[in-house]
Amino acid sequence: MQENVASLLCYVLGWITGIVFLVMEPYKNNRNIKFHAWQSIIFFGIVTVIQILLSQILWHILPFSMWELLYWSTRIFSLIILAAWIFLMVQAYNGKRFVIPIIGPIAEKQANA
Repeated sequence: MQENVASLLCYVLGWITGIVFLVMEPYKNNRNIKFHAWQSIIFFGIVTVIQILLSQILWHILPFSMWELLYWSTRIFSLIILAAWIFLMVQAYNGKRFVIPIIGPIAEKQANA
């Protein structure tokens, strides 16, 4: 499989495919693919935690009058994540290494370890 396709696939199922490519031969030895895998794992791991907080915990904490605000905030957050997901896949497929602020440097450090 070509490097750009493997890099794109690191993002397809979020942190799950990131983990898959991090342990699969020969991809686990390619620094560029490892970068995309780590960035996917960290980014979508954080997104998963935020979505769980928004969808489960906050519904029980916030008063009923705030539910509509939470509903729309969740929808907007989901659209932003969808756009970011598509952007990251396109960048990876085009052979570009887009470094997400804060997350990207951590992924680069892990990929070079």
